[in-house]
Amino acid sequence: MPVKIRLQRHGRKGYAYYHIVIADSRAPRDGKFIERIGSYNPNTNPATIDLKFEKALHWLQVGAQPTDTTRNILSSEGVLMKKHLLEGVKKGAFDEAEAEKRFEAWKTTKESNVVKTKEQLAAEKQTEMKARQKAEAEVNKTKAAEVAKKKADAIAANTPVVEEVPVAEEVVVEAPVAEEAPVVEETPAEVADTEKVAE
Repeated sequence: MPVKIRLQRHGRKGYAYYHIVIADSRAPRDGKFIERIGSYNPNTNPATIDLKFEKALHWLQVGAQPTDTTRNILSSEGVLMKKHLLEGVKKGAFDEAEAEKRFEAWKTTKESNVVKTKEQLAAEKQTEMKARQKAEAEVNKTKAAEVAKKKADAIAANTPVVEEVPVAEEVVVEAPVAEEAPVVEETPAEVADTEKVAE
């Protein structure tokens, strides 16, 4: 059975995190797996990795093949380095104490690099925040100068300072005018006709 060390996707759309699992290569990506050995969250900076070191090392030694991404994760956590050193011990290149000493030196260097990266990111964030605050202070200063100039101009012109406040437009409703009946004037011919009819 070809066994893989691979990632299993979880999380919502646009915010994925992964479980690091040992699975049969023929199984679906998010399907059946043999064992879960850790998790990987790329959404943080730097990425958060939680790995069962000994389990990962055991599966590598018995022949499990990591995918490209999990290989990078195992490399950054030192599992591949430890495996490499243990193979050197098996071949007789050096003893186990020397292998442990080399691994601890590598681990110390790695941890110092991670700390340095975190400090650099924090410093960049601080610098960016200071730049934003400075820009905001400049904008506020400009606005204050404009308001002071307006007030000075208003005092010079002896007019009261009027703050621009949006006023709702008044709607004037006119009362409907009652229509008068049109006055019909009778012509002299019509008057004569009515007189004849009356007689």
